[in-house]
Amino acid sequence: MAWLSLRSPVSGLCLLLVPASAFGQAKPVEFNRDIRPILANNCFVCHGPDNNLRKAKLRLDVATGANKIRGGTSVIAPGKSGESALFNRITSDEPTTHMPPRDSKKELTKAQIELIRRWIEQGGKYQEHWSLLPITRPELPKVSKLDWTRNPIDRFTLARLEEEKLSPSPEADRRTQLRRLSFDLIGLPPTPADLDAFEKDASAHAYEKVVDRLLSSPHFGERMAIQWLDLVRFADSAGYHSDNHRELWLYRDWVIDAFNKNMPFDRFSIEQLAGDLLPNAGWPEKIASGYNRLLQTTEEGGAQAKEYQAKYYADRVRNASTVWLGMTLGCTECHDHKYDPFRTKEFYQFQAFFADLQEASVGRQAQTPVPSPEQAAKLKSLDEQMAPLQKIMSATAPELEMAQAKWEAEMRESKFKGLPKEVAAVLGAEPSNRTEKQQQSLAKHFRDVTPLLAEPRDKLKALMKEKDELQKAIPTTLISTAGPPRTVKVLPRGNWLDDSGAVVQPETPAALPKLKAEKQRATRLDLANWIVSPDNPFTARVFVNRLWSLYFGQGIVKTQDDFGAQGAWPTHPELLDWLAAEFRDSGWNVKHIIKLMVTSNTYRQSSKATEALRQRDPYNQLLARQARFRFDAELVRDNALAVSGLLSRKIGGPSVKPYQPAGYWAYLNFPTREWQKDAGENLYRRGLYTYWQRTFPHPSLLAFDASTREECTVDRPRSNTPQQALVLLNDPTYVEAARGFAEKIIHSGKSPNERIDYAFREALTRHADVEEIKLLSSLAEKHLAHYQNDVRAAEAYLRVGDRPVPADIAAPELAAWTNVARVILNLHVTIMRE
Repeated sequence: MAWLSLRSPVSGLCLLLVPASAFGQAKPVEFNRDIRPILANNCFVCHGPDNNLRKAKLRLDVATGANKIRGGTSVIAPGKSGESALFNRITSDEPTTHMPPRDSKKELTKAQIELIRRWIEQGGKYQEHWSLLPITRPELPKVSKLDWTRNPIDRFTLARLEEEKLSPSPEADRRTQLRRLSFDLIGLPPTPADLDAFEKDASAHAYEKVVDRLLSSPHFGERMAIQWLDLVRFADSAGYHSDNHRELWLYRDWVIDAFNKNMPFDRFSIEQLAGDLLPNAGWPEKIASGYNRLLQTTEEGGAQAKEYQAKYYADRVRNASTVWLGMTLGCTECHDHKYDPFRTKEFYQFQAFFADLQEASVGRQAQTPVPSPEQAAKLKSLDEQMAPLQKIMSATAPELEMAQAKWEAEMRESKFKGLPKEVAAVLGAEPSNRTEKQQQSLAKHFRDVTPLLAEPRDKLKALMKEKDELQKAIPTTLISTAGPPRTVKVLPRGNWLDDSGAVVQPETPAALPKLKAEKQRATRLDLANWIVSPDNPFTARVFVNRLWSLYFGQGIVKTQDDFGAQGAWPTHPELLDWLAAEFRDSGWNVKHIIKLMVTSNTYRQSSKATEALRQRDPYNQLLARQARFRFDAELVRDNALAVSGLLSRKIGGPSVKPYQPAGYWAYLNFPTREWQKDAGENLYRRGLYTYWQRTFPHPSLLAFDASTREECTVDRPRSNTPQQALVLLNDPTYVEAARGFAEKIIHSGKSPNERIDYAFREALTRHADVEEIKLLSSLAEKHLAHYQNDVRAAEAYLRVGDRPVPADIAAPELAAWTNVARVILNLHVTIMRE
């Protein structure tokens, strides 16, 4: 947006939006909460951190700029709104001085003007942005209903509710609690037996026992990995141009394992950013360092190496700063940040931390074999067996020399019959004229053919073949390898063709705590240690905020990727800081923080809202109830397969290829490719393991808002589209899941009532009501009649998918109940977390 140049000493002060805040007029106006968002949204472009676009040499993002006297008038006169140019401008009726300018199409409301006036009258005090302030542990607030609270989280949420004259919602019933915990912690539905055990457990710790069981499940790491893989843009393909395959699944499995083992988050972070630089780094640390290689790369023959190296550096800055700092540092690639205190030079200084990574700027990235302990032991054993045989084959002995001389004579007499040309050429030369290399070559060939060495030679060949086959089976991945750092320069306007900018060294932004480097040139390890240092104000806040979004539907800071001036104000700032301090002080214990969240009464509330509460707090920012939202794409798939009994619960391994529409990859080139679906167990793996082609993500997952993983994704959208219903009805995975579910339903009982009730218990962990039984019984009867009149249609329908059709159920009956199962799997409540 273009802003008018001002004709007066005080530049245009462009103000528009008061933050969405429910703190009430009685509270003192606070700069961070109430005023900064206004200035950030409307003023910082011209009067913020960006030196290049700043107008009238006026800064409004810092107190030193706003408190200056300009032309005899104070921009902000503390306690005197009438003497403040800022207030006079926003209330002026004179078109040439009124702000915002008339042609900006913006106009402050009376309430907004009053908010500015009150702030100035109260002293017009500035604050450093809340996310830049050190993390301190706030005192627990006092509440009147102390008996409602279970842990400190509840003290903060209840205090806010009492302030707003609201009450928490009732606790959800045990069925809802169990389903909520199961999907939130492991991403899978509970069984009826799980619910029966929970409902029968009358102990005071029944709920906590469920939480502990789920946190200890190997599927916990899978659930946590879904969000993390979105953040770090994990995929099975390179991304740019031909988007070719690359092996990286070992990294995904490392992430799952790290969460399952409750690896402290600081260590989790360090190993990814700089695992290869740790002392005595082993394969796990090197695999973790593959994080640095997850970005998009190109193999295009005509690509410019210099251009793509600049792209790779910029990508790493964007990703690391978003993942760990929750800041939009990527905005500074071309210019100083317009809202936050970050400079363009700092963008390139951040890049310089990654300048040591050895990689191909253009072309296929080198994969590193990573043997398992068993494979490594076998390789060592084979080498040990081969060593003496190789020594025999290369040994010199009088009898061998005599045998070779005799063999040479025989070959010359036969005029080199059967010999390779190159060997015949050497043999035809006079021994005195042969080079040492030729002599060695001739000796080797002799040893390869002489009967004297037949036994060791055959044994050696067999061992070499076994080793070769073993090496082919060893998985490979991309890891970080450090080398001499490349030179990094500031690129004016981000233009890779212009390298006239200054050379920079690794350094962190000046607005943040200073980096402590042990060596003269800071390394990725220094960066990693800085990111998780106790005085870094971002990392702990950012991570606990993302955990909160998993269990409450949105973060305490809604803009999970922006903790800066343009980001949302925390709905519960003291709670956020308490959680961040607790996380840091607990030794970065991920499961500890999660357990605190899910055992709180805030979490255990019902998600049902009264109409009055919906009107008062439509987005549930006050947390007077739990959130209700659709599953992530992977969990929609996992739930259907789990309910059907088809789900493979195998953990880890190479990515798999379930059913996908033919021709979906038709536009992939260099080379052209066609999706070859897997068979057997791999068709029924969890969605987490689906092959991730960046340019053509699996369409079933994409329909439910899965990320392409071309860039960091911190918060997937949750759409509600007709395509989603069509996927659930027609995707072979879901049709086959419905058939598997139908087999279970049919075997559960003889009457429709029994079968439908069983189906609801399996799919929704509750009994079907009278209306549901009546409706679905009618549906089953209708479809049974249809298929009995058209058995071929039933048989064709049942051939969808690879699963064999059971011989003990008549085709019309199975087809009819498959349709009933499809309806149940397509229900809104089936794919919703309550």
